[in-house]
Amino acid sequence: MKGVQLQEIKMKQKFSTKWIGSKQPRKQKKYRLAAPLHARHKFVSAGLSKELRVKYGTKSFPVRKGDLVKIFVGKFKGKEGKINDVDLRKRKISIEGIQIQKKDGTKINIYIEPSNVQIKELALEDKERVKSLGKNKSGKKQEIKSQQADKLHKSQQADKLHKSQQADKLHAEDKNASEKK
Repeated sequence: MKGVQLQEIKMKQKFSTKWIGSKQPRKQKKYRLAAPLHARHKFVSAGLSKELRVKYGTKSFPVRKGDLVKIFVGKFKGKEGKINDVDLRKRKISIEGIQIQKKDGTKINIYIEPSNVQIKELALEDKERVKSLGKNKSGKKQEIKSQQADKLHKSQQADKLHKSQQADKLHAEDKNASEKK
């Protein structure tokens, strides 16, 4: 093949908002690394607690500085704190009070994957953030599902009632057993 010159085929260098997905890890990684900061904001999302899921009708939401989160994975599992910093370039977050001590005695913040935390309380000072909570995936405004909140509240009350009834039964059985002796 003398006359045929081999040309290098390059992937597109620009970020595409129309990209749907790929099975190939190299393309997934390229998509994440080439994304502009305004698109990376969605990559830094964490799951909402059960109460917030019911209240806002969504499973996850992008984290922001000031959100109260609980860590679910790693060395600091079970600890809670407010978000100190959201690093969009690294796609990680740092949390108040979550630090390690270096050999020289100085303390440094630990950066954690946002998928390893759960949002317990949202910082709602920004009006745009409150508006985006009221929208569903299609971008249309939705009403907050009070019926689901009522169902959750009723089920919690029913659980408490059931537990108290069981405790009363056990107490009555103990009294009967002690009277027979």
